[in-house]
Amino acid sequence: MTSPAAWSTNDVPGGPRVRAGRGQVSVDWDQVPGAVGYLVHRADGDGPYRVVDHRGGDLLAVPGPPYGDTTVEPGRTVRYAIRPVLDADRPDACPLGPPSPPVAALADGDGVVEVTVDAARPLGPVHRPWRDMIGSEHLSLLLSTDRVGGEEMGRGLAAALARVHRELGVERVRAHGILGDDLGVYREVDGQPVHDFTGIDAVLDALAPTGLRPVLELSFTPRALARDPSRVVTDAGVSSPPRDWNRWAALVGDLIRHLRHRVGDAELRRWAVEVWNEPDLDCFWSGSRDDYLRMYDVTARAVRAACPGLPVGGPATAATKWVEPFLDHVDASDTPLDFLSTHVYGSPPLDLRPTLARHGRAGTPLLWTEWGPSPTHFAPVNDSVLSAAFVVTGMREASGRVAALACWVASDHFEELGRPPALLHGGFGLLSVGGLAKPRFWALWMLEQLAPVQLAARLEGDGANTLVQAWPSADPHTGRVAVVLWNGTLDQGVLDRTDQCDRLHRSVRLRVDGLTHRAYELRHRRLDEETSNLAATARRLGVDGWPTDEQWTALRAADRLADATPPVTLTPDRHRVELPVNLPMPSISLLELTPR
Repeated sequence: MTSPAAWSTNDVPGGPRVRAGRGQVSVDWDQVPGAVGYLVHRADGDGPYRVVDHRGGDLLAVPGPPYGDTTVEPGRTVRYAIRPVLDADRPDACPLGPPSPPVAALADGDGVVEVTVDAARPLGPVHRPWRDMIGSEHLSLLLSTDRVGGEEMGRGLAAALARVHRELGVERVRAHGILGDDLGVYREVDGQPVHDFTGIDAVLDALAPTGLRPVLELSFTPRALARDPSRVVTDAGVSSPPRDWNRWAALVGDLIRHLRHRVGDAELRRWAVEVWNEPDLDCFWSGSRDDYLRMYDVTARAVRAACPGLPVGGPATAATKWVEPFLDHVDASDTPLDFLSTHVYGSPPLDLRPTLARHGRAGTPLLWTEWGPSPTHFAPVNDSVLSAAFVVTGMREASGRVAALACWVASDHFEELGRPPALLHGGFGLLSVGGLAKPRFWALWMLEQLAPVQLAARLEGDGANTLVQAWPSADPHTGRVAVVLWNGTLDQGVLDRTDQCDRLHRSVRLRVDGLTHRAYELRHRRLDEETSNLAATARRLGVDGWPTDEQWTALRAADRLADATPPVTLTPDRHRVELPVNLPMPSISLLELTPR
């Protein structure tokens, strides 16, 4: 395996292969051993190469080819080059690869993609990385009786968590900031520590009916234990390192022993402990990186001593930072590490398996404990159909190589960065205040309908595998075939460019071969700008700010994934059916063939 230090120009891939399409250029390249991702560069005319910015607001590297550039203006001649990334802390460390031939995106074209699914070619089980975990606001909010949008925040959050468990198959929730002062876990009396887990117990009691287990994010530092109590992170504690590491270790150890007594070893081992939240950001950690590495050592060892079977990991950084130095440190210190965790927004997660292999840790679970279309609260993309296409793209890309890809967050009941001012406000939630499904919820709901076994598929045409993607599946016992088909782009700029969305509309010819039953019922459900989209429904009802009682009733009645067309019965011709599917940009279709 090539190490970052040994990288040379001989390792750079050949020039990328490019294909112009209507409104986009598809860019493909050969992957490089040891790379965790790639930065796509573009030169306009004879100008300099610059990274293609798809406006995700975070890391711009992508995990691999192909890449669909929809930021290019039709008719403009451009060239592409690829920079491999071995370490997200040093994305420009590797040389830029050789250029592609010049190419110009097209203003016109047929925009046709052919998708062929072979129901007789199973590829193995469908892996569902959304099931392991979901993000959440501080779970202390479960205890809140404050009202937002006419709903008690605690009850609304609990209902949202229960729904993602029930309908999306999610098993665990990240318990953000569980050691905060809002739960009163630590104080000192006459200079002596007092640990009080009554608040945590109340949170766990409120969480239990949702069916979710917690992943305990051990943060933040209680004020009474902080080196610098002035570094406040809302009312959930402070970002400062502890002033006494022994007292911090004792607090962690006592908490884990308390939970072990409360739920027993077998149950506790199905939870996990993540050490801190985004320590690379000053707002969450006022210490140095070395301070965090000491925090990890002290915390992980305290967890291991208190319950040897409870998984512990980190570094829980933003933008995939600190992974190499963190692994260097735990390699040298022999501190327990059961999983590697980090975060990214605006792009599919990088492929960190080569990094783990370089450190002799191949097979260590990768938990992306925060992920979404934008790191920004109140960002319009969070409520958009484009964000739903982003979610299915990321889940498909991550399937089979990560243990968890946790969408941030379950509910718009969120107050760390400001409470919701209206029904639609660009909140992080999959579900609105009031528990209504936003587009990203329906994206995961459609993926959850996939059958157990993944099928082979071939995509050809304008935007195949870049804009238009497919995730086909089948149930070998019932014969049911389910295909999720979508049209999306990482480019968030299309939200402001209606003309570009029109150019990116695609007509798909879906063919399913290998069908063995005489007849099937076809059901086609759809998410697009006008269908199953909460924002469109609210607009049609005239919702302004918070809904009226009558509008709430209408919104709840419309809270379902709508059929694009009525169900029909199809008879395969020589074990094949062919279906035309129009896919606007952005949109997702769930097509199910059920034997009759």
